[in-house]
Amino acid sequence: MYRRRRIVFGALVLLILGGLVGGVSAIAAALGGSSGPAPAAAADASAPSPAATQATAAPTPSSTPGCDQSKVVVTASTDAAVYKGRQDPVFSLTVANRGTKPCQVNLGTSQMEFLVTSGGDRVFSSKDCQDSSQDLIKVLAPGESETANFPWTRTRSLPGCERTTSSPGAGGATYVLVTKLGSRTSAKTVFQLG
Repeated sequence: MYRRRRIVFGALVLLILGGLVGGVSAIAAALGGSSGPAPAAAADASAPSPAATQATAAPTPSSTPGCDQSKVVVTASTDAAVYKGRQDPVFSLTVANRGTKPCQVNLGTSQMEFLVTSGGDRVFSSKDCQDSSQDLIKVLAPGESETANFPWTRTRSLPGCERTTSSPGAGGATYVLVTKLGSRTSAKTVFQLG
């Protein structure tokens, strides 16, 4: 009986020692794990992501100091010199920064106008029947340009969008296109309606 108690007691001591060793090993592993990878994770969290680096590397300028607005030029062009049959012209307004500094420009429809004349006859203006308009502020880098296209359906218009039934003449009649962006006005572009 005494011997059996010693065996049971010895087994209990072994179990307790085994539990202590396992617990100490687990604690040591946990401590070792927290002292290893955790700083690396903290370093990763503090390092900026590629997107954040890109965003800080190329900020959008909010102002354009040193910009020479006289170097912002507007030009007018058509997609053909002569329009035959019922071919409708497509007008283009191009604004370019020919200066050496970035320039902030309002490129919105609130600033644009496509104006067609023939001699002393004011034939059409895109402003006459414009339903709505908006501003579009953009910074043009030196040498950069933006182009807006306007398809013209050979209609005549009047200020205030007054009703008119007359149409522009064809048969080789000569017309002049001028584009405007705010206070800037392009040179004249001549075209014919066949």
